[in-house]
Formats: sequence, structure tokens, C-alpha cells
Amino acid sequence: MRYAVLGTGIVGRTLAAKLSGLGHETVVGTRDPEVTLARTEPDGYGNPPFAHWQAGHPAVRLTPFAEASGRADTVINTTAGAASLEVLSAAGADNLAGKVLVDIANPLDFSAGMPPSLDPVNTDSLGERIQRAFPRARVVKTLNTMNCAVMVDPSRVAGEHEVFVSGDDADAKKQVEEMLLSFGWPPASIVDLGDITTARGTEMLLPLWLRLWGALGHGDFNFHIAGARPGA
Repeated sequence: MRYAVLGTGIVGRTLAAKLSGLGHETVVGTRDPEVTLARTEPDGYGNPPFAHWQAGHPAVRLTPFAEASGRADTVINTTAGAASLEVLSAAGADNLAGKVLVDIANPLDFSAGMPPSLDPVNTDSLGERIQRAFPRARVVKTLNTMNCAVMVDPSRVAGEHEVFVSGDDADAKKQVEEMLLSFGWPPASIVDLGDITTARGTEMLLPLWLRLWGALGHGDFNFHIAGARPGA
């Protein structure tokens, strides 16, 4: 499988490293590879510059957004939610057409400072906006309710906990579920919430997640849904 991971932050790096480690041809998409590789300072979260990370992952290439999405079978959006539509436009609607587009972004709005609010919220979601903007893409929202280390290694959190999946295309969701299984998620932990409108609920978990992160002081936690459910 050929994956394009859009975004060079810690989430994109973590997903790209995992996919490459599983043997998939993986590229990371950015606006300008030369500019990205020229950065020598840590990012706003203290992560080392991308060039430092790539030196340890030579199999993962860095390319412009359009080139990355054009060659991929599956595209993964790990960009900041406020920039996602712009980035996906740069990736190219034709390059996304017919492909599974995994959306991991959240619509965090930092305009009023910390903690961030959500925009959109309640009656819309970033997942839905992406699907409307790129109707030929097969958008699946998942993995946006946890730390990126937990995304690719659910064993970091002891006991049962869940990952949610939202999307209109049943076959696309099955493909994404296969990816999740390869990351180590047990089948019973993958909860299909329904169509892409259900992304509103998972995106609205982020204010709670951020406050839990602040209270616990770490990101090795996740949500568990107790009680019987169909297929569990």
C-alpha cells in the first residue's frame, strides 16, 4: 500500500514511521520540502526539526502535497484543522478523487488563546467540511481522540479502550479498519459510529481530552465505552 501523510508535525511523523515500519511505501507531504528541511529549530511543541527526524527514517520521502497525494493509494490528513482545507486543496481534488482520505485533524481554534475552542462545532464538523469540499474523496474520520503515540501503539494504555470510525463509504471504513488492526487495535475496540456526521461527536471530545491531558500530565490515556454493544 502507498500512503501519503500530509503534515510534518509529530502526528504526521508518528503515523509515517509506523506505516513505513509495517512495510508500506510512505511519503510525507509538505508545502515546500526545501523550506521544511532547512528548519533547524524545534517546533512550537519542542519537537526536533523535521530533517532530524527524517535522518532516522530514510525510507520516508518528503515531497510537495500534490506529488505526495498523486502517488498514494491512501491519503492521511494530519495537518492542523484550521489549515486542512487549504492543504487538501494544494494536494489537489483530482489527486484525492476515489481515494480513501483518512482525517485525523481536529478543528481547534486558538484565536482566543488557550484552551482552544472548536470551529466548526455542534451542527458541523471538519470531517464533513472535508467531505463536502472533496466529494469524490472517501473521507473517514478516525484516531482524532487520542495522543499520536497511542494511535499507533494502543498497548500504551492498559485495559480496554476504543478507537472510533466515521464515514459515508463502507468499503473505505473497512480499509481504514484494516490499517487500525495492523497498528494493534483489537477488532472489538474499533467502533463504527456511522456516517461522516458522527465526526461531530468525536471532534467534540477534544476539549475534554485536552483538560484530561492537563490534569493527568501525560497523553497515555484513552476513552473506554463500558457496557454491551452490537458486535462486541
